[in-house]
Amino acid sequence: MDFVDDIIHWGKEDYWATPIEFLGTRGGDCEDFTIAKYFSLRELGVPDEKLRLVYVKALTLDQHHMVLAYYHKPTAIPVLLDNLDKTLKPANKRRDLLPIYSFNAKNLWLSKEKGRGVLVGGSSRLSLWTDLNSRLTTFN
Repeated sequence: MDFVDDIIHWGKEDYWATPIEFLGTRGGDCEDFTIAKYFSLRELGVPDEKLRLVYVKALTLDQHHMVLAYYHKPTAIPVLLDNLDKTLKPANKRRDLLPIYSFNAKNLWLSKEKGRGVLVGGSSRLSLWTDLNSRLTTFN
């Protein structure tokens, strides 16, 4: 898949593509890579509580970015799946990323300095996530 900015690919500042849209157009930005990984792992049977989509600031690029976090147990330091750094690394080894918030199918957390973050409600608070999920239901 090719990395393509949303404004070029979709004609919008920010668009979260469904996995079908991402695969069908053979490209997308970091959110699209992350969302495709998330739904692929869910389809393979990985429980939602072990996964989080994490919105971060990529410090070396000075821009916002998204990665997927996998928690092998609830208190573990997650392993990050990232299209910028394709090597799987624990989150504490990615000093180039500053977490802002994370979410999965049900919940939304604001990041704090250490730990898993503070639960602030449901992921339905994220309009781009809600929009993506409504488009997913049209394919089922």
